[in-house]
Amino acid sequence: MLSDSEVAVLSTTAMKTAFEALGPVFERETGYALKLGFGPSLQLEKRLAEGEGADVAIVTQTGAQQLIATGRGTAGSLADLARSFIGVCVGAGAPQPDISSAQAFKAAMLRARSIATSKPVGGGASGAHMAAVFERLGITAAIKDKSIYGAGGPAGLVGLIVARGDAEIGIQQMAELMAVSGVDIVGPLPDALQSVTQFTGFVPTAARQPEGGRAVIDFLRRSTAKAVIKAKGLEPN
Repeated sequence: MLSDSEVAVLSTTAMKTAFEALGPVFERETGYALKLGFGPSLQLEKRLAEGEGADVAIVTQTGAQQLIATGRGTAGSLADLARSFIGVCVGAGAPQPDISSAQAFKAAMLRARSIATSKPVGGGASGAHMAAVFERLGITAAIKDKSIYGAGGPAGLVGLIVARGDAEIGIQQMAELMAVSGVDIVGPLPDALQSVTQFTGFVPTAARQPEGGRAVIDFLRRSTAKAVIKAKGLEPN
């Protein structure tokens, strides 16, 4: 059970490295202790919809709006925090594919020996988007047997699969790729294939410490926090 000074955070894994840097500062300045939980946004949204408690949640903007509309979030607590872009990585020192255009990206995927992404269903937002991209490019069948899916959450990052040598190319949110050592970031997807995910914070109605939840949101919107969020691969609002 949480103490009165603890604030339970449920957040997209894309914010994990930002929280690792900012959490101690928040705790020192406010006196609160953070209890952090991370996972793919779609999974977190499902858990929150089923009544799981938290003092602050950071998920996709659409998910946050739906949770508030269905009574799982506190009206007026919604705050856009950061935008995330999908990127591509390879193992450290490995040759980097050309992803400068949609056609170049398509060719690179067809040449690749193996491709790691988030799960298309029940995983992160990037997994569902990439499944649609591959379908649009007409290569779903061609890459089916060389596709590898991350389990989601901090232990299932796509970058870890690539760093272990189990996949040649990894595709996930840029911040999640940057969280893994042993990989090189090739860059973001070309604009024609890119999807920008807006991550949004809110206070769930089941919060035990709503004041602490609001304090987290306010802290993340400060200019000093935004600089750290940007350094960790996200674009702060």
